[in-house]
Amino acid sequence: MTTAQGARARARMEVTAAIKDEARRQLAAEGAAKLSLRAVARELGMVSSALYRYFPSRDELLTALIIDAYDSLGEAAEAAHATALAAGAVPARRWVTVCEAVRGWALTHPHEYALIYGSPVPGYSAPDTTIQPAARVALVLIGILLDAFEQRGLARTPVPADLAPEARRMADELMPGLPPEVAVAMAAAWAQLFGLVGFELFGQFKGVVEERDRFFRHAAAQLAHGVGLVFP
Repeated sequence: MTTAQGARARARMEVTAAIKDEARRQLAAEGAAKLSLRAVARELGMVSSALYRYFPSRDELLTALIIDAYDSLGEAAEAAHATALAAGAVPARRWVTVCEAVRGWALTHPHEYALIYGSPVPGYSAPDTTIQPAARVALVLIGILLDAFEQRGLARTPVPADLAPEARRMADELMPGLPPEVAVAMAAAWAQLFGLVGFELFGQFKGVVEERDRFFRHAAAQLAHGVGLVFP
């Protein structure tokens, strides 16, 4: 790459970052449904046609913001797990640590959390490029379960006979190496984790849960028990 090409690439990266930053400000102020490329361009002092060279449509800009949010959340979960693992934490403790990292990220980035786990944006359909970033937290939790299963085993709750085929499919396709019963429990715990975070973030716990740090830590430990992890 020539010096001129490198300068152009850096300039493009800087403009792209500025577009995303302004779009995030609009998300915070107006919500994802009202995100407008023209409004972003106006705030940045750009003509709309120039912005379209970076993001040809609102949906492409939304997709970029969604991928960034999923990646940021995934990095927080992975970093928390790496720290706990290095400290010698048992799988159940690592599980709780990761859950707390998810909550911490959401409380710090409420508008980005709402973008990926809030109400769907009217007229927007997320492309397949969002799938891998969206899976990062789940993959950390599944990795903890695989470690526990290989080292000391997991407590298992039998599934009803009519759910057994689906449990086997989930284990085979989504969580290879885990027993079907654990795969079902993991899917439920994953949904419950984000339900707990969403309830807190969107105000449903107001007047109900006051000691929220302690409550969440206990709830995360209950989720760990539900997937078969055992505390020392």
